[in-house]
Amino acid sequence: MEGIIVRRVIPSDNSCLFNAVGYVMEHDKHKASELRQVIAATVAGDPVKYSEAFLGKPNEEYCAWILNPEKWGGAIELSILAEYYGREIAAYDIQTTRCDVYGQEKNYQERVLLIYDGLHYDSLAMSPFEGAPEEFDQTIFALQKDDTIGAVEGLALNMVKDAQRKRSYTDTANFTLRCGVCQIGVVGQKEAVEHAQATGHVNFQEYR
Repeated sequence: MEGIIVRRVIPSDNSCLFNAVGYVMEHDKHKASELRQVIAATVAGDPVKYSEAFLGKPNEEYCAWILNPEKWGGAIELSILAEYYGREIAAYDIQTTRCDVYGQEKNYQERVLLIYDGLHYDSLAMSPFEGAPEEFDQTIFALQKDDTIGAVEGLALNMVKDAQRKRSYTDTANFTLRCGVCQIGVVGQKEAVEHAQATGHVNFQEYR
């Protein structure tokens, strides 16, 4: 298989996880509202599995929360979307180079790849050459007998390690951010989320 792994940048608008999944699954970066609906319907439909203990908030409250376009997705949402599409979702964390695979226990035949920098999800794709248009991207990879996606796995990991070397991740516990709207400084993800919730500002820049 010829080509290179490329990172397809998803807009930073609090829905990056959903749009990144939309891109790798359907070549569509505008799936967020639809996929939020899918998740809310899945959770509402199985209150036993999606209990308050599992979700961290009551089922009904979670469903209203995930439909809010300002709210970020994470592990729960990725596991539901893996099931919805019937494919594994591998999320590479730049800071640790760890790869979490959602849907792994379901014996799916295919896998898609995301990359996460501590705050933001982008899509990973196989492109025939540097600068090739996105319509040539391959984003769905067949799983082999050894539960890997063959050479693509090594290429993806090399890209993640390269991003780690360049420190292109956010240490979410200790990083310092400045709000791009009101220029106030915050420390750590908790403060950033609190500021975003209080003001509606979501445009943060990291500064050291």
